Amino acid sequence: MNWHTLSVDATLELLDTRRWGLSMPEAGARLLKYGANELQETKKNSVTGMFLRQFKDVMILILLVAAIISGIIGDLTDTFVILIVAFINAVVGFIQEYRAERAMQFLKQIAVTQARVLRDGVESWMPATALVPGDIIILESGNAVPADVRLMEAMTLKVEEAALTGESHGIDKVTHSLERNNLPVGDRRNMAFKGTFVTCGRGVAIVVATGMQTELGKIAQMLQEEEAPTPLQQRMASFGKKLSVWVLFLCVLLFLMGWWRGEEVIKMLMISISLAVAAIPEALPAVITISLALAARRMVRFNILIRKLPAVETLGSVTYICTDKTGTLTQNKMHVEQIFINGKWYKRKDLPSFKPDEYGGLMLQAFSSNNNAVMDTEGNMKGDSTEIALLEAANERKVATGDWPRMAELTFDADRKLMTTFHQHKNGIISFTKGAPDILLLRCDGMEDFQSIKKEVDDMAANGFRVLGFACRYWDELPESLQSDIHEAGLQFLGFAAIMDPPREGVSEAVSQCKTAGIVPVMITGDHPLTAKNIALRIGILGSEQDAVITGAALAAMDNDGFLAEVERIKVYARVSPEQKLQIVKALQQKGHYVAMTGDGVNDAPSLKRANIGIAMGITGTDVSREAAQMILLDDNFATIVRAVREGRRIYDNILKFIKYLMTTNLGELLVVLLGPPLGLPIALLPIHLLWINLVSDGIPAISLSFEKAEKNIMTRPPRPPQQSVFAGRRGTHMIWVGTLMAGTTLLLQGWAIRNGLHWQTIVFNVLCLSQMGHVLAVRSEQQSVFQSGLFSNKLLVSSVLIILLLQITITFVPFFHRVFQTEALTPGEFLLVGAVASLVFFAVELEKAVWRKRRRSQPSIV
Repeated sequence: MNWHTLSVDATLELLDTRRWGLSMPEAGARLLKYGANELQETKKNSVTGMFLRQFKDVMILILLVAAIISGIIGDLTDTFVILIVAFINAVVGFIQEYRAERAMQFLKQIAVTQARVLRDGVESWMPATALVPGDIIILESGNAVPADVRLMEAMTLKVEEAALTGESHGIDKVTHSLERNNLPVGDRRNMAFKGTFVTCGRGVAIVVATGMQTELGKIAQMLQEEEAPTPLQQRMASFGKKLSVWVLFLCVLLFLMGWWRGEEVIKMLMISISLAVAAIPEALPAVITISLALAARRMVRFNILIRKLPAVETLGSVTYICTDKTGTLTQNKMHVEQIFINGKWYKRKDLPSFKPDEYGGLMLQAFSSNNNAVMDTEGNMKGDSTEIALLEAANERKVATGDWPRMAELTFDADRKLMTTFHQHKNGIISFTKGAPDILLLRCDGMEDFQSIKKEVDDMAANGFRVLGFACRYWDELPESLQSDIHEAGLQFLGFAAIMDPPREGVSEAVSQCKTAGIVPVMITGDHPLTAKNIALRIGILGSEQDAVITGAALAAMDNDGFLAEVERIKVYARVSPEQKLQIVKALQQKGHYVAMTGDGVNDAPSLKRANIGIAMGITGTDVSREAAQMILLDDNFATIVRAVREGRRIYDNILKFIKYLMTTNLGELLVVLLGPPLGLPIALLPIHLLWINLVSDGIPAISLSFEKAEKNIMTRPPRPPQQSVFAGRRGTHMIWVGTLMAGTTLLLQGWAIRNGLHWQTIVFNVLCLSQMGHVLAVRSEQQSVFQSGLFSNKLLVSSVLIILLLQITITFVPFFHRVFQTEALTPGEFLLVGAVASLVFFAVELEKAVWRKRRRSQPSIV
């Protein structure tokens, strides 16, 4: 319902209510009809249900089956280890999901507990949850608005609606009806909304919507949409399903083949369990989680707080950054940029000196005197953001108010759009008037060049500045019974102040770096389109004639197909609603983009949750926006997002390196277990050996890979395609041939060791572990040799390799571990043989990179 288009009387009639309020029986009946004035939640997931849902992954289910079978046949060590792995993964997933559920709880806390209501003409305080449509409420400075209301009376009433619009300055409220139907929330000036705050004045209003029917309730409904999975989650889910199907198929096939050949059932069960354990990279989920956690910890140094670990990786896939203007691209602080005096615009820093009684001096005095902002004992400015900007400009010129005491005031009125203060000056009185230029100029005498001066205002407004006019008048004595039509007439024009929230330092460079990296920055704001366009031009978001600016009203008039056709061309959205922010995110995602969305208000929460990565403001952000987001900017700075993207790309590069490392090893283990029996060899490895390799020998070096430094071209290449497989870029080929090499050398050595009566099982176990150490050293870079990149440039990785080597020596030679791992002490000759065979993998991978580099150099360059 477009309540803002109706008159007060029409609203009263439509809601069947009166100016003195509903009766108690009427209110009670409506409460039964409409329900309590509170936000409703969908059925909440139980804590137990959330935890159990973490075990639905097919790979985890296969491991659990393997654990149960191991326990049945008496191998409790394997059962215990497998269960620990599954439990750790479940706890990590549970914690992330549980924290996401808290966004609605914070949203409910915005609702006020008490409201001042008229019932049967009697004013009383009552719980806000008891309000119903048709109630008459009273609002005063400091009150939170308890429901969506249509204003009946507004005495200098200002409401701060940042939670819904994102703009922090107070909105001057009116009571007359507004003509346009599809006005955004910020322009419905005859209404106030649940969750906003009265900053000034007093008002009387009619409740028109409660609970989930309010603007805040609509946001709560949108918050219940599911979050988009991250690129890594999508890739790993797809990979996990495919791998699980193959593992099941191979296990069943191997079991049936053995059974058909007459092998013992228990023996074939053990082989099948070994195969499952060998094929599934148990360490991969843990390694990814630990690497992301370490990256999240490092990001705090860049003023980035990661709430949900997958967000670290998602940053590397981002193709669009949709950012709020106020406080992120700009300073969130109004600033007097230019001043018009004596027919000329001056930049603030270039303003000449004026004598106190010259027009210029009086103009600066008006900044200070016609001003209700104050400075507290700690030197902080308090008051309206525009008045703070004026006072700071006056203080910069050391303008003092001591000789100009205020004697009276005509307060600002939203209809009149003027404010006048009267001051004692010398032997008389001077009044300063400020307000909307088009109204103030009509009150000034001697305005022969009215049209040219008005054009100056229009030009500045077209560039996105908020322009305030100033005038003065001298009086012999203080007027009595102040009236606007008398005492705000016959004025002497002083000049204009052009005010704007300027861009943050470094934002232009950050926008440019985004474009270089193939990321499109888009501004989405609740501010005026001219202001938004000016800032976008200044920082480079608008860079060509094809880049479009659109308002929320124009967006509402477009159908979905029309918007989809234009969405990649639009770079600035102004005066948009929360629903439209969500619509923008969904449209970009439909076009195949990965979207980062910034926000700070309640209105941003649904789009933050829906975006591929939601980025909340740490300084100005609400609890609701922070809980809905995956990442928080501790300094509210757009440039910080770009630094986060760089770190995200580095992390994902390193994740690909350790996926390549882990999967190569797993393929080698799989082939050893799968091909051994058909070749007439006994089972080479027990499940405990495979779990040790996958969790320890694989896991520790893999985590160390996440500390590799960023490649030099990391912010000059485009975002990686979201659909790109983890096996792309020669990684799949590498996994196959190196895994086959590992398995081939291991099986050959196993057969030779058996024929020569050596400790063959311990030899096989050590060869696979130490082959991995050579492999991890070689895969640190896909192009450079380990000797070019520097063997000790990642000291943590070298330390990890040495630790694994010491652990293998311990397991091999300490008798206590012989019982646990069923190993035997090797002779010095056997151990040297293991080292020689294991090193083959290192030299093979280094040779592969050398061949690749040679081929690349031989390719003709394109000029």
